[in-house]
Amino acid sequence: MAVMDERLVDVFDEVVRRNPAETEFHQATREVLESLGPVVSKHPEYTDAEIIRRLCEPERQIIFRVPWLDDSGHVQLNRGFRVEFNSALGPYKGGLRFHPSVYLGIVKFLGFEQIFKNALTGLPIGGGKGGSDFDPKGRSDAEVMRFCQSFMTELYRHIGENTDVPAGDIGVGGREIGYLFGQYKRITNRYESGVLTGKGLTWGGSQVRTEATGYGVVFFVDEMLKTTSESFEGKRVVVSGSGNVAIYAIEKVHQLGGTVIACSDSSGYVVDEAGIDLELLKEIKNVRRGRIADYAEDRDGAVFQASGTIWDVACDIALPCATQNELDAEHAVTLVKNGCRVVAEGANMPTTPEATRILIEAGVRFAPGKAANAGGVATSGLEMQQNASRDSWTFEHTEQRLSEIMASIHDRCLETADRYGSPGSYVAGANISGFIQVADAMLALGVI
Repeated sequence: MAVMDERLVDVFDEVVRRNPAETEFHQATREVLESLGPVVSKHPEYTDAEIIRRLCEPERQIIFRVPWLDDSGHVQLNRGFRVEFNSALGPYKGGLRFHPSVYLGIVKFLGFEQIFKNALTGLPIGGGKGGSDFDPKGRSDAEVMRFCQSFMTELYRHIGENTDVPAGDIGVGGREIGYLFGQYKRITNRYESGVLTGKGLTWGGSQVRTEATGYGVVFFVDEMLKTTSESFEGKRVVVSGSGNVAIYAIEKVHQLGGTVIACSDSSGYVVDEAGIDLELLKEIKNVRRGRIADYAEDRDGAVFQASGTIWDVACDIALPCATQNELDAEHAVTLVKNGCRVVAEGANMPTTPEATRILIEAGVRFAPGKAANAGGVATSGLEMQQNASRDSWTFEHTEQRLSEIMASIHDRCLETADRYGSPGSYVAGANISGFIQVADAMLALGVI
């Protein structure tokens, strides 16, 4: 991996000092700063105006209490977060994550990544992120509703279609977005469709939004394969996770001729050499809300593994689509040994820095999440456009727009990497391209 330019070391040291124990945020910041040495050499105006130092400090960090009643009538207490990181390009845009692991450091890492991801889409949206340590798993619909209503009772005062537009993330799907929007509408007495994205199709949502992140990462990989005159046809693909991103990545891989032979959840992974039966997986995860082991019970020839790792499965293409830092150095070595040639991040920062280094040094083409998984926020931006114009687009039209945006991101990454002395590096290209767009806007807006 790149060595950090000495002019940026002080900036990173300050980030660590001012944000103690927030390891995920430190990791995300380091990964970007290590790419920016050629940029500060060519553009001293960025360091003169302290653009990078300002970019690493969120514009606003909101932490609040979320009390709610469970079905037994007992008071439960969670903590809510919204980090409005940078609005140089437009209103803050980024998801809400409901998961026990959520704390300020994770929200800040996600928000920091979101700045560059959103810039890469070419849409006028800034970066933010939020969430709570609430776990919707095992909770009734009524409990989830009461939590969401309490969460929004505080959050509503900080968001708006021209201020901050949340969406879903891990633990926040159509059900949660519905409860959140209902409470926002009730409190404000305004039907502001553009205040949340990921809404249902009958009340302001966009076609392809559910599929967007999974489809987008596969569109991006398809562009990577085209650079060497390849396609998904005949490729063995492994997709970690079995949530929304993973399911629709599997769907698009199959549509493009590849075969996804393994997927996973927190309990283990399943291998199906005939190809994952997508309808069965959707039924288990979206209808039954079951575990991946249920897939093996219902599918002849499928094998469930509770131990080991999905990255032990030999494949041509690996798509980590579960959570941060799930693919470590040991896993990377195994992927290389087994002949994997492409890794693209469907989740946010699922590959550790050491694993990324091992993959790249071994010649594996690696696409970082801020580029490869930008399809979700890109389609959220398209949903905002439709809401603003009181319009709705067909599935085919929206999917075509998504495909064009992902192709544009791919090309921008390669062109920028080449221009700044790192030909073929999607990591450098994504970081530098996203940074320059935001930095130029910050320069234009003055010291704010």
